Amino acid sequence: MVGPPPLKGLKVLEFAGLAPGPFAGLLLSDAGANVLRIDRAVPGKTHTVESEAPPTGDLLTRHKSSIAVDLKSPAGIALVKELAKSSDIIIDPFRPGVLEKLGLGPDVLCAANPRLVYGRMAGFRRDGKYAAMAGHDINYLAVSGALSMLGRRGEKPHPPWNILADFAGGGAMLFQGILLAIISREKTGRGQVVEANMVDGASYLATFPRQALKTPMGSEPRGENVLDGGCPYYDTYETKDGKYVAVGALESQFYAVLIRGLGLSDDLNQTRLDRDSWPAMTKQFEAVFKSKTRSEWEEVFDGTDACVTPVLDYPELENNPDREGDQRPNVTLRDTPMLAVHQKAADPVVQGQGDGWPGSGYEGQSLLPGQGGEEALRSWFGLDREMDYGVQNGGLVLRPKSKL
Repeated sequence: MVGPPPLKGLKVLEFAGLAPGPFAGLLLSDAGANVLRIDRAVPGKTHTVESEAPPTGDLLTRHKSSIAVDLKSPAGIALVKELAKSSDIIIDPFRPGVLEKLGLGPDVLCAANPRLVYGRMAGFRRDGKYAAMAGHDINYLAVSGALSMLGRRGEKPHPPWNILADFAGGGAMLFQGILLAIISREKTGRGQVVEANMVDGASYLATFPRQALKTPMGSEPRGENVLDGGCPYYDTYETKDGKYVAVGALESQFYAVLIRGLGLSDDLNQTRLDRDSWPAMTKQFEAVFKSKTRSEWEEVFDGTDACVTPVLDYPELENNPDREGDQRPNVTLRDTPMLAVHQKAADPVVQGQGDGWPGSGYEGQSLLPGQGGEEALRSWFGLDREMDYGVQNGGLVLRPKSKL
């Protein structure tokens, strides 16, 4: 018998933003926290019976609810302040100073609720030369130094989608900081401000590669080192059917299994560490891997220690039940598992509690501004539309005589 998800009961106010903030909120909601997104009010569309506002571009909405608030309205600001008094966590995704100008900065909200954990996500450092500038994942990677290490030999630096800064260095780092603050609150009884930015987050993730620049493993130019595409037995290769395999046979015992599987001479074991031989070895590997299909290579290497695996794409993971494509929570907690991602998840511990979510992790579900929010206000905060709040220009506002 498993217990409730680990963060059940925590109340989170997530100001609507782009990828990093919503991702931190997603990690919290998948762990059972009640996450209420604060969207922009659309007059005549949000919180009306007659029509609804168009969906936002945010697809990271599992288990979340939304209310629309006009943050230019004093009564709307008042509602947010009152909600913050009984919330556990705030997620601020805006540029430095935005919420402070609205009277919703940490100095105000944390003074009203000393237990509040105020999580702030910025792109650049708040105290750095780029603090007031706009940016995206590629810019944060660029000034962190991490982007300089990504790319093939002789080619320009190349970002890996927006995984590294937005999500790993941004949202996941903010989530970690929030959890640390929650743990600290258990000891001190007080919340605190959590500062995260994608430059420092990405740089921290690059700790080992950065330090390796001063060692033989990473001292060569970009694309010429062991782990960045320079080493022939740590690379990807095209197969006969136009698909790819990944090779990671770094250790000598794994490399020996690779060579045998490829049907090559054991003499290559003697030149494994000779960098001068790597270009010729790469061409040899390319030719051999193109002699069989990916499936044929799987038959050769599956179950061995050659460190050769197929490069699987998401469509085949989603549609082929023989592949391990069922999306699961990011970690498994044995006693208090997180909420399931994959629809109709069978194992409540390994795959998460509940029946999963529409789309099984492959299709994001839009959350309409205002969707589910009034029910959340009732069940999470005990608020009633007639008594405590109303609607003004499409946004929820605090009634002057609220019981709060």
